[in-house]
Amino acid sequence: MSDKRKLIALAVLAAGLIALFMLIDGSGNWDYVLPKRAKKIAAILLTGSAIAVSTVIFQTLTNNKILTPSLIGLDSLYLLLHTGIVFFFGSATLTMMGKNAQFALAVGLMAMFAVLLFKLLFRREGRHLYFLLLFGIICGTFFSSISSFLQMLLDPNEFLVVQDKMFASFNSINTDLLWISSAAIVLACLYFRRDFKYLDVLALGRDHAVNLGVDVDRITKRLLVAIALLVSISTALVGPVTFLGLLVANLAYQLMNGSEHRVVVPAASLVSIAALVGGLLIVERVFTFSTSLSVILNFIGGAYFLYLLLKESKSI
Repeated sequence: MSDKRKLIALAVLAAGLIALFMLIDGSGNWDYVLPKRAKKIAAILLTGSAIAVSTVIFQTLTNNKILTPSLIGLDSLYLLLHTGIVFFFGSATLTMMGKNAQFALAVGLMAMFAVLLFKLLFRREGRHLYFLLLFGIICGTFFSSISSFLQMLLDPNEFLVVQDKMFASFNSINTDLLWISSAAIVLACLYFRRDFKYLDVLALGRDHAVNLGVDVDRITKRLLVAIALLVSISTALVGPVTFLGLLVANLAYQLMNGSEHRVVVPAASLVSIAALVGGLLIVERVFTFSTSLSVILNFIGGAYFLYLLLKESKSI
């Protein structure tokens, strides 16, 4: 099957799942059901596309298909932010801030951290991208450790508020945030649009890209900023979904047999959307909200991550 037909099949699958999610068990209350479900679908389209695009680009830059942008530590910083607010100021402060203020604060802090990290690590020439990953892992572990320590000291009722931020949720999405997120994601995509054509060359490796005349350092910095923006927006909108990007990016590579990025990126976005909508259907219709979507996705993604590690170890 050609790549074009595969993309059409993925689009049909995603559209079918969206239609099923929108129309199943409406019970005639369409005026209430459709707008509420439409918000969830809009959030899924934004989040799924942002995570898929950022992960594919990140794996291309690192030339490693078992890495995700979450290694930079943005997910841990997001959780530390909300844990710190509840610990020092109380859960009432978090509630009084409103979702718009929480979104702006989370995106601003994560983006500022990422840009500061890139500035510090790429200040000198010759700094390798894997040094950034190592430093990001250290920062992520540090943030997670502080969050865990503060959570142990929280009152159980206060901890429940923090616990809601640990998992991705599509149940209470603010319409204003959808418009803001859409505009921010479009701007981020426009920011790296002119560098998108270099991804196929960067996938060959740094040395080959340099020999072909590509300014690897400049393009890497620009793409890393775009990745940080996409991850920050998606995380602030619905919460952290750690292994989704790893799962959908590798599935897209396998389905498209390592095709060009102009094919892999939309394929990964469609797989991500289908996975989120399908997972939401399972959570609501099979488990009746007894578990969360991120738990299911992280379980499947974690198992797939172990599979990839075992597969890579055998090929060495």
